[in-house]
This record gives sequence, structure tokens and C-alpha cells, in this order.
Amino acid sequence: MSISTDNNFYILAIESSCDDTAAAVLNHRKVISNVVARQHVHEAYGGVVPELASRAHQQNIVPVVDVALKKAGISATDLHAIAYTQGPGLMGSLLVGGSFAKSMAQSLNIPLVPVHHMQAHILAHFIDEPGYDCPTFPFLALTISGGHTQIVQVNSPFEFDVLGETTDDAVGEAFDKTAKILGFPYPGGPLIDQFAAEGNPKAFPFTKPQVPGLHFSFSGLKTQILYFIQKEVAKNPHFIEENKADICASVQHIIIKILLDKLGKAVAQTGIKQIAIGGGVSANSGIRKALKDAEATKGYTTFVPKFEYTTDNAAMIGIVGYLQLDAGKNGDTSTLSQARISL
Repeated sequence: MSISTDNNFYILAIESSCDDTAAAVLNHRKVISNVVARQHVHEAYGGVVPELASRAHQQNIVPVVDVALKKAGISATDLHAIAYTQGPGLMGSLLVGGSFAKSMAQSLNIPLVPVHHMQAHILAHFIDEPGYDCPTFPFLALTISGGHTQIVQVNSPFEFDVLGETTDDAVGEAFDKTAKILGFPYPGGPLIDQFAAEGNPKAFPFTKPQVPGLHFSFSGLKTQILYFIQKEVAKNPHFIEENKADICASVQHIIIKILLDKLGKAVAQTGIKQIAIGGGVSANSGIRKALKDAEATKGYTTFVPKFEYTTDNAAMIGIVGYLQLDAGKNGDTSTLSQARISL
């Protein structure tokens, strides 16, 4: 199904992999509307509660899709296709979005496109957005989020080689668990970024885990930070408050060093110097600055998506749906949602 000659090809995209209910409408590669409903119920628990997430998706899915269509200025009957997140993610959350997408596509008799969540983070760079360039193939994608940390060689929109990934916790979890240790509210990753801007990144030296190849590990770093904070608080109950900025800057510094060191190894291994970052943690200002600095010092060409396309959103699902349809690839209502699915 080639759609490149249809000037008004509208695709509805639905994202529900975790705790954000999102819908977007795209006209080819251009985003017409992009709506996200956040779930604040998890803040009281310090993390996402899967059962509460799926219930909130059930409440949010209809109004979110309705708002996305209205903002786009179209009705459901104007749609040509629907894309949705097949996985990976929380199973209950995925089922809500997937079931809604299948029912809607079937009722409208239009194509249905299942999308891999991590592929969407990578290909978000191909959204037609003024002021943002697309990488050319092949390029390296550093995908960093609350649930994933990967370095991927991207050879085409549909051909990926995972060069390295986390063996335990993802980088986003390391940020959020550190924030919890420091007593910050959930989600605490953005707060670490905020306070780090005011602190000394070398105030408290944390050691880098020794992980072979291009793989990552963050569980040991989390433990190291926990023991350090416990030891210092035992000596000074006000240690966190008095050193908050320096602690955050030091933690962020070691995490960025881990990411950039592995990325440097991937560049040396592949010879590819085009670097595209994606995933929620790519919104971190320290990581973005470090990559921009690497352009001057290491000769990288870096691609950073528009902020709204970094965290979970439906626009990134829509661009993958569009690219798949344009290449003649689509699914059907028998395609199953999967909590774990390889790239």
C-alpha cells in the first residue's frame, strides 16, 4: 500500500505502553495533533502500579482520542489507518490501547498497524518537524528511558542491530531510584537534572561499573549511591539537604560518563559517527549537552528530538505506522500485544 501520492493521508496513533495515555494524528510525516494524558495516581506510591495504570487507561482512552481528532480538525471517518503500541510494556496497559485500536480500525474498515515501542523512540527523528534534521542510514541510536537502555545500529527503518543493552536496570530507573533515596517526589529524574545544574559534578566521586562490551548495568551504581547516602546521613542528618545540588550533579556526571563511554566504544566498533538519542531520559539537559560537546571533541553528528517526542507519546507511534504502511507493511486484528518483544 503506497501512500506517498495521497496528500491527505491521516493516521491515528495510540500509545499506552506504561502510564501515559496518548493519541496523535499525522498527515504523512507531519504531526497534526499530539495529546498525552498523564497519570498522577502513581505519585503516592513512588512508581507505576500496573493495575492502576490499566484502569486509568480505560478512563482516558476515549477522551484522549476524541481530543486528538478534534485538535486535528478531522473526524474518525477521515482516517486512513490506525497505529498502536504492540509492546513492550505493561501488559494490562498495552491491552487497553490495542483493543481500542483494533475495534476502531475494524469498525472503520481501515488498516491497523502494530508498532514496537522502542522502534518508535528511534524513528521519532523522522517526524517532519521544522528545525529538526533526520539522520541518514546507518546511524547509532542511544535509546534511554525508564525501562530501556540500548545502543542500536539502525540500518533502515526496519533493520536494527542491538549492539548493547542493560543487563539489569535501565538508566531511567537509576535516576528515579536515586531521587527516591534523596526523598524527592516521583518521578524524580527531572528533579535530579534540575538540581544538578547548580552543583559540582565532581564533589562526590562514584565508580563506574565494569561491564564487558557495549552492555550496561545500573543496579550496582544504585546500591553504591544508597550506601553512600546512608553512611553520610548517619554522620550528618542534614547531609542531603545541605549537599543536594552536589549529590545530584555527581550522580548525573557518572551516569553520563557511563553512557558516553559505551557510545564511544560503539563508534569505534562501527565507524558510525551519526548519533541519535531517544527515550524519556534523552530529555535530560546534561546528556544533551554532553552529546553536543562530543560534536566538537569527537566529530559526532548528533540528533536530538523535539522535547515532546522524547517521553512516551503517540506521534512517534504514528511515524512508524506511516513508514510501515508506505512500505506495504501492516497488521491485522489477530496481532497480539506483548509485554516483552525483541527489536
